[in-house]
Amino acid sequence: MEYFKILIADDEEAVRRLISRILESEGMISFQAANGSDTLTMLRKQTFDLILLDVMMDGMDGFSALREIRSHGITTPVIILSGKKEDCDKVFGLEIGADDYITKPFSPPVLTAKVKACLRRSRIDGRRLQGVLEAGPFQYLCDEMRLMKNGTEIVLSGRENMMMKYFLSNLNRILTKEQIYNHVWGNRVVDDNTIMVHIRHLRMKIEDNPDKPVFLKTVRGLGYQFSV
Repeated sequence: MEYFKILIADDEEAVRRLISRILESEGMISFQAANGSDTLTMLRKQTFDLILLDVMMDGMDGFSALREIRSHGITTPVIILSGKKEDCDKVFGLEIGADDYITKPFSPPVLTAKVKACLRRSRIDGRRLQGVLEAGPFQYLCDEMRLMKNGTEIVLSGRENMMMKYFLSNLNRILTKEQIYNHVWGNRVVDDNTIMVHIRHLRMKIEDNPDKPVFLKTVRGLGYQFSV
């Protein structure tokens, strides 16, 4: 039987106990941290399958902890828990590396569903062959830098190859323009028009109708999402 290890980071003990009971009723194993510093300390000692991270905590807050987590190359999925409901806070959390965002107060069924969905995506990503990325009709051969759709090869440029591999490696996740810039163009300064042009060219090659994309979608105010 598979047991998932979940780290709950929240400065309110009552909240940690509540979430712990919810998760353990689903057969998961929970661990608790009272602030961002404790979270980082625990991550140095062991690995977890998921982190539930509160934003407003004494000492190091959740956003600062998340930045530290990602800066150290830790790719463990993170779901932000916050009483902040403004879109700008949600966008900021996603931009710095969160996989999802749940506002407080939340219902146990919603929390459980979000946790299971995030774990499911992470497990699929972990099992994916390193040399081959597959999603729906697409198959990307990483070593050969070749994209296949329904068995037919689609010829891509160098940048399009990098973008396609990045999207397939982050299937169903919303990627901000900043994340795409950093991954595909590195530290070079790229304006919005450049990425829009490359997205358009990529859609013309992979979509049946580029004007009504089914796979590579624009998420207004956030970025782009590749889903099948």
